[in-house]
Amino acid sequence: MEKEKVAVKKVYQTEINNAIWSVCDVFRGSMDASSYKNYILVFLFLKYISDVWKETYEAYAKLYNNDVERIMRKMGRERFILNSDCTFDHIVKNMNKSNLGDIINKVFEKIEEQNKNKLEGVFRGVNFNDENALGETKERNYRLQELIKVFQKPQLDFSPSRIGSEDIIGSAYMFLIERFASDAGKKGGEFYTPHEISSLLAKLVKPKAGERICDPACGSGSLLISVAEEVPFKKEAHVRDCSLYGQESNGGTWALSRMNMFLHGMDSADIEWGDTIRNPKLIEGGSLLKFDVVVANPPFSLDKWGHEYAENDPYGRFKRGIPPRSKGDFAFILHMIETAAEKTGRVGVIVPHGVLFRGGQENVIRKKLIEENLLDAVIGLPANLFYGTGIPAAILIFNKGKKNDDVLFIDASKDYEAGKKQNKIRDEHINKIIDAFKKREDVPKYAHVAKLSEISENDFNLNIPRYVDTFEEEKIIDIAATQKEIKRLEKELQNVQFEMEDYLKELGIN
Repeated sequence: MEKEKVAVKKVYQTEINNAIWSVCDVFRGSMDASSYKNYILVFLFLKYISDVWKETYEAYAKLYNNDVERIMRKMGRERFILNSDCTFDHIVKNMNKSNLGDIINKVFEKIEEQNKNKLEGVFRGVNFNDENALGETKERNYRLQELIKVFQKPQLDFSPSRIGSEDIIGSAYMFLIERFASDAGKKGGEFYTPHEISSLLAKLVKPKAGERICDPACGSGSLLISVAEEVPFKKEAHVRDCSLYGQESNGGTWALSRMNMFLHGMDSADIEWGDTIRNPKLIEGGSLLKFDVVVANPPFSLDKWGHEYAENDPYGRFKRGIPPRSKGDFAFILHMIETAAEKTGRVGVIVPHGVLFRGGQENVIRKKLIEENLLDAVIGLPANLFYGTGIPAAILIFNKGKKNDDVLFIDASKDYEAGKKQNKIRDEHINKIIDAFKKREDVPKYAHVAKLSEISENDFNLNIPRYVDTFEEEKIIDIAATQKEIKRLEKELQNVQFEMEDYLKELGIN
């Protein structure tokens, strides 16, 4: 029975993913993926909450014999409140009107107004009447009508009785975000971390039931959700037994993250909008909130990260040193370490390799973090894994409850599956890393456990080849045998040339 459910779920998932992806044909050629993704994802969210509302309303109508007052009293307890003039069906009824874009905008405004506590600001910045983005009235209405028609397809019926589980709609949303990130190129890396990398990082930080988990540069929320999915569900509830927190500086991406949380049933997640370094929002009693697990894929070597604020930072995040003005990698690392709970907090952060060995102020900060025995592991990843950059990256794991006085180095740079646009790491590659991380033993050409004294001798340079010897000896060439083979090939070539000359003479070609 369980296998049948899984099979049906896979069919629904494939149908939904394929149908939703076809929407993109409406926009391709007129704008890039980083722009049109917001229209499609917002519409997906609307269709989902509309279908849930509609089915629930009809069930209560049947139960209470169409007593509107009793029905609406019950409906007021649902996750989202919708009136008849702010549903997908309302948009369908008005899809042939000349002011369609304005009608859709008003629908989202009303939804936001009716659900202020949950959805305030979530639809901000998505303008369905935008002439610059969607074209003049006739062209704009055509695109919007085509968008509506796709979501009218039976495959995109999100009624609970049909799809059975929120996991399906959440997975569809993540599917779209991943595809958009791939199409958006460099901009894709700004809002999405490849699922395989998120999964690896989640397993490395090992979140437990009841813990607080935070991503201070959360993008669309994919990494945060991946970490949460490592935590078991609460007893008798389809809710993960953890608390989620995040902050994102880009307003449009913040909105995607909020919707992502709802579509994965993580309604209580606290996702703040603002610049994490200049203006951290996850504050309690004037101090930074503390978390058991802190993860992030912050922007690589961010210029203008807020250097001018660091010296007088009221939260003491830069007591180990102020990162260079043009490279903000350590600004995020120091923020994450400062927000990790004392004695228990674990931090997992994705960084460019320069973080491991650059000198100056970064070396000063590295030295202090290592001398405090906070750094637990350095894991080198293959090149070309991330959207928007082909450079190799590394994962740094910090642990405020660390008891051993060493650092594990893993060189996983050669373990990947090559792809046309970008490389991927598969389950076997992830399992190999996790196995080495757990065992914490030297593995020739792959892993090395370095004492802090060894790192000190290397002037706190964390460049992985200093600790993991990946040198491959060149095969010894048999000179005599090679010379003999060259002579054989030369003779063979000469014979072919003689045959070619005879053939040309027969054809009368000089």
